[in-house]
Amino acid sequence: MNVSMLVFDLDGTLSDPSSGIVNCVNHALQQCGYDERPADEISAEIGPPLDLMFNKFFPSITTAEIDRLVLAYRERFVAKGYAENVLYDGIADVLIMLHESGFRLGVCTSKPERSARMVLTHFNLLHHFEFVSGGDIGIAKQSQLAELLRNKLIDEHAVMIGDRGVDLSAGASNELRTVGVLWGFGSRQELAAEAPTLIIDKVTDLLTSFTCTEASNH
Repeated sequence: MNVSMLVFDLDGTLSDPSSGIVNCVNHALQQCGYDERPADEISAEIGPPLDLMFNKFFPSITTAEIDRLVLAYRERFVAKGYAENVLYDGIADVLIMLHESGFRLGVCTSKPERSARMVLTHFNLLHHFEFVSGGDIGIAKQSQLAELLRNKLIDEHAVMIGDRGVDLSAGASNELRTVGVLWGFGSRQELAAEAPTLIIDKVTDLLTSFTCTEASNH
């Protein structure tokens, strides 16, 4: 696959945020007077924006109450949750090899940019990426990619790489090719439903699936 830019999702693609997200969600629930949720129930919702998770848990919840939960979540995430991420085996080496091979790399995540940068800095990965596009409540990943295209940070030869259907649908809606990864939170069935260009099983597959366009070589 000839590409100009590899755009990575963060949670479930570069790092496993399960422990930190579970702890931060349950901290927020407790702070706001709700019962804690089982870890597997929370992990199943990792990927899409945080407000959708709280909406799913409490269908009749108000916007103001979601804002309270998100604020409590982020307070703990900034204090310690970001450091509870675990890098997927081999990711650091693969990013180094991709970078050294001339690939241009970026990140597009539903996390706020500040939080994403904290995670990437914690793992000493930030310098590999030309940009970090962060989201927020009410901002769809589809819109983030559209803005990257408008600002010419990526072009039509970029590829969106992620572990959930939302990553792939966001890429496809912007007419980008997409790659689903199976070491994160999305099942093969979920990824296949979005008709990605490719689905890969192993982190090392990232090294053999792409070639650089001339524009991506420095």
